[in-house]
Amino acid sequence: MRVAVAGTCGLALIIARQIHESTSHQLVVLSRSPQPGLQSQGYQCQVVDYNDPSSIQHSLMGVDTIISTVAGNAQLRLIEAAVACRVRRFVPAEFEGQPSVRTQNGPLDRGRAAALALLQHYRGYIQSTVYVCGVFYERFSVNGMVSLRIGVNTGYGNEGDYVADPRNMTAVAPVYDSSQNLSVVCLTSVYDVARFLVRSLDMPSWPPEMTMCGERITVQNLIETIQSCRGRQFYPIEWQNPANLQYQMTMAQIAGDTSKQRKLATLIETSESRYQFESPAYLNSLFPEIVPIGFRSWFENNWASVP
Repeated sequence: MRVAVAGTCGLALIIARQIHESTSHQLVVLSRSPQPGLQSQGYQCQVVDYNDPSSIQHSLMGVDTIISTVAGNAQLRLIEAAVACRVRRFVPAEFEGQPSVRTQNGPLDRGRAAALALLQHYRGYIQSTVYVCGVFYERFSVNGMVSLRIGVNTGYGNEGDYVADPRNMTAVAPVYDSSQNLSVVCLTSVYDVARFLVRSLDMPSWPPEMTMCGERITVQNLIETIQSCRGRQFYPIEWQNPANLQYQMTMAQIAGDTSKQRKLATLIETSESRYQFESPAYLNSLFPEIVPIGFRSWFENNWASVP
């Protein structure tokens, strides 16, 4: 089976490496520019111009499955080309919470709703699934997700810009939902996301969504876990609920601060438990031999060298 990974962000390369090293599938990495480093490691790479349908179609010759990490119009053109080339399966660039509970047309959309609508339109011609993994552990990593080249173009990949800043021990904690219940979040390491995804490539059929989870935890317990691992107390902690966060969002909109809007939108989604789903997750149950790392173990390993 020939599998195309579209994009060269950190997540794309982690998935590509998992395919390359643990399967016999033929792999091609679709990139906007030449990738001599990847080619020197034995990867097949194809330069793609997403503004040229013929360029995209050429890159998809013989491809069975596409895993997309590109967004916006580039992804829409990729879907159109996939249908034209009779590609059997398509994975859109999602990898967060369930799309059905996401705030529609908000600052976190980045063209994802349009991609899902287009895949639904072509559902008779191409199969697709959304991988639902919650929040990446790597949002809490030393130097942030951008150290893995994840989140570089989204405005929220830097260290300490989501819920907790473990280096400076400050936190903006969306611990309550609109009913004053404790907010819950599901989290998964990007490396476990890749393991589950690659394992599911050989499934004979795909459901519309496939959930996976490394840890399901309240935001309050998440804060307490980080404090315990760091051996220090957060100070200050801004305890937040949706109403307070929505007020801040309104102020950020008035000020035209798009960066703050994206950050607040993620906190609002967290506060309303939109990054949580039932446990055990679908792929955890389907592939019990894959044991994802727990958040505490991951965090302790990641921050072990930081005083």
